[in-house]
Amino acid sequence: MRILELRALRGPNVYRRRPVIYMKLDIGEYEEKPTNMVPCFRETLESLMPSLYEHECSEGAAGGFLSRVSEGTWLGHVVEHVALELQCLANMNVQFGRTRSAKEEGVYNVVFAYEVEEAGLEAGRIAVTLVEALAAGLPFDLPPHIQKLKEIRENYMLGPSTRSIVDEAVSRGIPMMRLNQYSLVQLGYGVYQKRIQATISSHTSSIAVDIACDKETTKSLLDNVGIPVPYGHLVETVEDALEKGRQLGFPLVVKPIDASQGRGMTVNVTDEESLKSAFEKAQNLSREVIVEEYIEGDDYRILVINNHFVAASRRMPAHVMGDGKKTIQQLVDEVNADPQRGFGHENVLTKITIDEMTESILSSKGLTANSILEEGRLLYLKTTANLSTGGTATDVTDIVHPANKALAERAAKVIGLDIAGIDIIAPNIQKPILETGGVIVEVNAAPGFRMHLQPVEGKSRNVGKHVVDMLFPPGAPSRIPIIAVTGTNGKTTTVRLISHVLKSTGSHVGFTTTEGIYIGNKLIMKGDMTGPYSTRVILRDPSVDCAVLEIARGGILREGIGYDFSDVGIVLNITEDHLGLKEIDTLEEMAYVKSLVVEMVKEGGCAVLNADDPLVADMSDNTKAEAYYFSLDKDNPLVRRHRQKGGVCVVLDEGVLTIFKGDVVIPVIEANEIPITLEGRALFNVQNCLAAIAALYAMEVNIGDIVSGLVTFHPTYYQNPGRLNFLNIGQFRVILDYAHNVASYEAIMGMLDMIEAREKIGVIATPGDRRDTDIERMGARAARTLTKIIVREDDDKRGRKEGEVAGILTRAALKEGFNRPHMQTVLDEEEATLFALENAGPGDVVLILVDKVEVIHKLLLKYKEEVEGFKTHL
Repeated sequence: MRILELRALRGPNVYRRRPVIYMKLDIGEYEEKPTNMVPCFRETLESLMPSLYEHECSEGAAGGFLSRVSEGTWLGHVVEHVALELQCLANMNVQFGRTRSAKEEGVYNVVFAYEVEEAGLEAGRIAVTLVEALAAGLPFDLPPHIQKLKEIRENYMLGPSTRSIVDEAVSRGIPMMRLNQYSLVQLGYGVYQKRIQATISSHTSSIAVDIACDKETTKSLLDNVGIPVPYGHLVETVEDALEKGRQLGFPLVVKPIDASQGRGMTVNVTDEESLKSAFEKAQNLSREVIVEEYIEGDDYRILVINNHFVAASRRMPAHVMGDGKKTIQQLVDEVNADPQRGFGHENVLTKITIDEMTESILSSKGLTANSILEEGRLLYLKTTANLSTGGTATDVTDIVHPANKALAERAAKVIGLDIAGIDIIAPNIQKPILETGGVIVEVNAAPGFRMHLQPVEGKSRNVGKHVVDMLFPPGAPSRIPIIAVTGTNGKTTTVRLISHVLKSTGSHVGFTTTEGIYIGNKLIMKGDMTGPYSTRVILRDPSVDCAVLEIARGGILREGIGYDFSDVGIVLNITEDHLGLKEIDTLEEMAYVKSLVVEMVKEGGCAVLNADDPLVADMSDNTKAEAYYFSLDKDNPLVRRHRQKGGVCVVLDEGVLTIFKGDVVIPVIEANEIPITLEGRALFNVQNCLAAIAALYAMEVNIGDIVSGLVTFHPTYYQNPGRLNFLNIGQFRVILDYAHNVASYEAIMGMLDMIEAREKIGVIATPGDRRDTDIERMGARAARTLTKIIVREDDDKRGRKEGEVAGILTRAALKEGFNRPHMQTVLDEEEATLFALENAGPGDVVLILVDKVEVIHKLLLKYKEEVEGFKTHL
């Protein structure tokens, strides 16, 4: 078997409205050998992965999938289920899967859910290897692969603290975006975004973190305001350590000044020899070492968020209890057998490991891992009570004395942390520590939440809620308006027009087009930016307060949509373009792909649909949003029915672009007043304007602002590059346009038919990945309008041989009856453009169907300068 494609669809996609892994799998010879023809396949598979019995599959009951295997199913289907189960065995709860035959024999589209992208991709690869091995009768060692997936999960999955905040935010409808493979997360979009990294927030003071990381400075600041801390000294030599130790008196605590999670710390140091060892251990991590008094009592962690007490836990380091029979290692193994303990963060508790810290503790007590611990003896195996090293926690939130809550809140304020973990040693947290001799030993930045979320005893506390409350107080916005535009033709013009109007109202708009990504009026990235990557660039920009996004077929199929839902989704049209690519062969299949833009409009949002295109109009069945229809025909039956129901339609009514809302009529502007419609002759741009008006009206933009935007949006390179751009050169006119498919050829040639000219000269081309029949139709359509034709080709042949596309266009034009002497083939785009210009005369119109818009525009300006004798400024 061969994996032909493997990738993550990170956003809503054509298979599922949540992320999935997509695999295109060639099962080779096994197309002729379903599972019931492979000897002992079910038995071997079930023996290796007995938990597959729980997979219901289409049968709807446990054992359903294995029944399908017995009856006979194809290995692509088996790979789907194995990939899901591999992730489940690695403690990632996934269920959704789907396998369908592709349009090539023996090739399958396998889709399955994931929690961690990297683990999902690896599960897919492992699944193929496993299934192929079993089909060939070969053994497969499963446990190492499960462990590998667990390690990937630990490396890439959000930790429990970050996840608790993210889950709370998402439950409130606040969007999230991961900003790296670790724990840096963006909550909210654009100008309203906040960031967290573990439990550091965008509100967290940098200086407060620095203070908290310096244990001596922290103690000093707390001591200065009367908060009890253990007495101690900062030392740099073993001699100083011994001297200060004698002054303080044993027992002692020795720790590095700036280490975290108990690294380098030794507690209950009882003599000078132990002090020397403890000092050396600490100084391996930090030049400066703290020697301080050891305080008897329990270890408590109080969590303070936004200056308010939130939760408290009593912590106990990883430990074992002797029975007089088992070795320490055997006791650890016994503790680790608890099903609540697992690898990393997969379970409530983490397994205990005998590491360097443990060995140091054992050595200080004259023990080894093979020592038998006497009955009833409690042995701590770590110097700290971190859950990540095997410690346990008991929730004590409800019994903390009010004075201790206030003291913890005050300590967080003194250090300046918005999220703080206050470590207290005290004999009893139910009494004021000022009375019991308790102390605050540390104030922690980025405190872990796991002990509060998953205590061994007591209530689980939703502490992430308080972080989200702080970042997004009630009523605070987290989302910017998103307008998504798709269709075959007109997307870029519509995006630019809507953005132009919104910018004129004061919005700082981020928008994406086939030319690039724009923030405000600045092009920040060049290229075809109509996929999910460019969407994320916009939504991550902290200056953007409104997003207008061009959504193309390719991006949807490649990775899904880059946002969770939009406020407005526009579908302009569905016509023949890109058919025959990525298994999209019919207009109905293309409509299904693009309907995702409508489906992902939020409830209460608006779906703007072309009533004149049945495939688009029918998309209203796929959305919970309110449908706004636009049409060139006010008598369109769908428009009439929708108006009767009180719905909104935007139509061309006797030359006026008009909004109808039930019986309410709002004339907006005459078509001939809008520059890009060429006095109403460019009907395709009239349609684009109707769609833009509908979207802007849905966004409650003032009608006056809409009109102002429409009349100031011109068909120039500077406002809408490569889209019906006019330029006068000497005594002839040049039209620069991006027409590249059958519908756009029909539109531009139809518009040209209404323009009087001595000669209509055209430089024509089309991308090489169009079907031959479509290229032929474009060549024939050009022949019916143009009087002279120069055929060129794009630099990117898209799999074609040089001259192949030009040949198809040429033959189609000639077959249509075009005069052969009036046709030239000049493959290079710049040379073809110059040839057309040099053969143009007074009263001619030169149509240039462009690929390299910027290059050709500069060429035109230079030629104009040479012809007219003065410099044209770029």
